[in-house]
Amino acid sequence: MQGPVIIGTRGSELALWQAHHTQDVLHALGIESRLEIISTRGDQIQNLSFDKIEGKGFFTKEIEQALMDQQIDIAVHSHKDLETAPHPELMIAAVSHRADPRDILITNNTFIDPNQPLQLNSNLRIGTSSIRRKTQMQNVRPDATFVDIRGNVPTRIQKLRDGQCDALLLAAAGVTRLGIDLSEFHTQLLDPHSFVPAPAQGVLGWQCRRGDTRVLEILEKIHHNDIAQQIHIERTLLQKMEGGCQLPLGVYCTKKDNLFDVHVAFSMGLEFPLLQFHHQGENAENCIETCLTKLFQWREFSSAEK
Repeated sequence: MQGPVIIGTRGSELALWQAHHTQDVLHALGIESRLEIISTRGDQIQNLSFDKIEGKGFFTKEIEQALMDQQIDIAVHSHKDLETAPHPELMIAAVSHRADPRDILITNNTFIDPNQPLQLNSNLRIGTSSIRRKTQMQNVRPDATFVDIRGNVPTRIQKLRDGQCDALLLAAAGVTRLGIDLSEFHTQLLDPHSFVPAPAQGVLGWQCRRGDTRVLEILEKIHHNDIAQQIHIERTLLQKMEGGCQLPLGVYCTKKDNLFDVHVAFSMGLEFPLLQFHHQGENAENCIETCLTKLFQWREFSSAEK
């Protein structure tokens, strides 16, 4: 008789929520599992923003190695943290439903001005280590300055509480999943069509070894194919732009009545202008091709102007 499925996860509160959620989904199918907590380089390096850490796979490499070494059977990831070039021995066999894809702006109440864009005081210090969030926020509030804030979600909120920044940008899904009380702050959920999230934000990716037929059969039962189609567009654009967490690219795709609706925001960095556009189409690959043409042209334009 085969033993329980072993699920590999990081040890942060949010990662553990994701792992326990995976256990609940499997338990509903009558499948028993246990957790294996794995520390990653992204967890260990807390004093640098993501764009200053060399390499990719900050939160995934060690977990993927455990999969290849057969120490675990399933890895559960925040899909947006995954490298765009998968390891040849591994695959994302299933994706979850999509939680709230939006970013949330959390602000100390003393820094609110209803008459200004995003209701923020002038010259606010905004905490985020995401270059995507920095470039889009700078486009709305060029007077803002940015403070690199690392750590898990509760740690970042505590840094806001302690005055290390005046406002904080986070993924709304993480805050919701942890059930964090934000009543002491002013909060705004940012429209994903204008403040565009990271590709696959709000989606979990379940990863396994390519030849593991037992696990592949299990994951097939919990796969959400509609979400997979949408994030295929988002993640392919990220891959073709040769980016990861440190690329200032936001892509958000939905689908209704067989029509893909794609919103994109891209910049070469804080010293470059921001491109934002919207595209609709019935064919995913045609959508990708059209969006890539605009992105490549903008990258060439920005490089030439610089």
